Amino acid sequence: MVTISPEEQFQKYAIEAAKRKREDGMDQFQDLHLADNERLRHLVDDPFADHPALDKLSPPLTSGDRVKFLIVGAGMGGILNAIRLVQAGFSADQIRIIEVAGGIGGTWYWNRYPGLHCDVEAYIYLPMLEEMGYVPPQKYESAIGIRSYLISMVKKYGLEDKVMFRTQLDGLQWDDSIQAWKADMRTGRGENGQEKSILWVNAEFVFLSVGLFPRPQVPKVPGLAGFEGPMFHTSRWDYSITGGSSEEPYTVMDKLKGKRVGIIGTGASAIQAVPELAKYAQELYIFQRTPSQVNARGQRDTDPTEWKERIAPRPGWQKERMENFADHVSANLPDEHEDLVADGWSGLKAFCSIVGSGRFGLITPDKAPGHIATMLERDAPHTAGVRKRVAEIVEDKETAEKLTPWYPTWCKRPTFNDFYLQTFNKSHVHLVDTDGKGVEKITPRAVVANGKEYPIDILILSTGYRSPGVGAGNPAAKVGLEVVGRDGRSLSNKWASQGPTTLHGCCTNGFPNMFWSGPGQAGVTANFAHCLNELSKHVAYIIGVAHERAGGKQKGGVIIEPTIDAEEQWSMLCMQGAAYFGSIATCTPGYITLEGDVLKANPQELMKRARGSTWYRGMVPFVRELETWRDEGNMRGIEIRVT
Repeated sequence: MVTISPEEQFQKYAIEAAKRKREDGMDQFQDLHLADNERLRHLVDDPFADHPALDKLSPPLTSGDRVKFLIVGAGMGGILNAIRLVQAGFSADQIRIIEVAGGIGGTWYWNRYPGLHCDVEAYIYLPMLEEMGYVPPQKYESAIGIRSYLISMVKKYGLEDKVMFRTQLDGLQWDDSIQAWKADMRTGRGENGQEKSILWVNAEFVFLSVGLFPRPQVPKVPGLAGFEGPMFHTSRWDYSITGGSSEEPYTVMDKLKGKRVGIIGTGASAIQAVPELAKYAQELYIFQRTPSQVNARGQRDTDPTEWKERIAPRPGWQKERMENFADHVSANLPDEHEDLVADGWSGLKAFCSIVGSGRFGLITPDKAPGHIATMLERDAPHTAGVRKRVAEIVEDKETAEKLTPWYPTWCKRPTFNDFYLQTFNKSHVHLVDTDGKGVEKITPRAVVANGKEYPIDILILSTGYRSPGVGAGNPAAKVGLEVVGRDGRSLSNKWASQGPTTLHGCCTNGFPNMFWSGPGQAGVTANFAHCLNELSKHVAYIIGVAHERAGGKQKGGVIIEPTIDAEEQWSMLCMQGAAYFGSIATCTPGYITLEGDVLKANPQELMKRARGSTWYRGMVPFVRELETWRDEGNMRGIEIRVT
């Protein structure tokens, strides 16, 4: 492999990024939930819900109810918030969860495409393994295994009958006269859940547990809605079209026999789905805008002896392992320090540029150029190895060149797969690289790219999700929800006027008794379950202590709210570290940069966004910050009022 200089590599990065820059930025995509076209809008219908069975359940909420805790979302974050409340001494009967889907799991309910496994080690991704007594069967758990595990958590903590499925939150407004949130909702019944009814409840506390990527998107490609063949998004995989079952990780998709299949997108979902599609489709066309960085995964079964003696030898092992992983990803440990997880993630020397690190000190704006150079230097051996891996695996040189990623590791979520690149050595698998432009249009029976028409029978959209950075990280904006707090002020208005403003990334003044789990102004790492786990514990602590001071967890109402001074001090700390993340300026457009829109923002907007930065020293230092705050025992910066 030819060695290139840092200058040549940086120039190549800039050339490739320039190809992908578009004036329309985020507007090039269509949020499927908001699509004007009926066919596109139906791409986000729930294909997995057992509607007759759900119709038989007694609804845990009726209009006019007043509940103690209302949790929005039955994914991992919502489940953890509920369980931590139970562990803090509250009753499961005080908790209600609303979920738009027909079952438990959040992203692991919706995403059921073939081959899907989590790319983070199961021993640190699945939360509360010690409490649950569960041993993952493999180092990387399948989507089915994760979904089943989350369901078992709900059952263990008595929450199974506390979830109201097929229910959409439409509005949330604080009412001072009753010291509670009024939640307006729609719930479904009947065939396909299409019989909608309106209800409202009052909730003393609300948790917005809506996940990072709740809204699938598609590019605004001319003719997309007019495609006459079967079409679906990877987040709603339609096994009635492909054959197979969502209950098997590697299922037999026999209905693809004799079919020409096109898949648009080569991100994390496609990396796993493409090898499975190639097993059954007669012809497979993969339409690529930007190649993913594909690293080796190294899946293996869990060895019982290793589990007992090295992975889980003593109480507290999972927290230790989670933090060891996070510290390695953040470069917060010496390179020679023991790496407990020892996988592709923990070996990325420069991913710390996007999750934070304490190794490089405080990066002020004048130090940013040098810091970016340092990150590029740390990243160079890895990116060279990734390019070498493509060249060694993909037999056709031209195809290999098109599959070679030219951008820093932190710009797109790295992927890990042992089969994807090998798939392009099959004669019926065709890479259609669009050189950063994307497909041009869709005809009733074909995809047009690079001026050429590719006839297909089935179209699969692996086109990702709306960025979690929409609305400057406003947790309600991710699902298009308007939250109105005290004195009629909306959360979107507060964010727009002064920028993201929280205490500890989980609550904000003017919106009492409302909580969420970052990621803005909080710690992050490659293992998002770690973030959810820590913030759910932190929020439960705050609520528990506040109730103890008010006379008990089963008694009257409590109002919890950060002070203006405390959240402003926290916001300033986050903004102080924002220059650390300046390396995103080297990136190709993507969800991290809001398709380049962040880089085009004016100085005033950039200052506001800087307030929403994640904790620049990394996940474990963030956790230590929260632990120190809790150890002080005085609830510094939190105002508590008894109602």
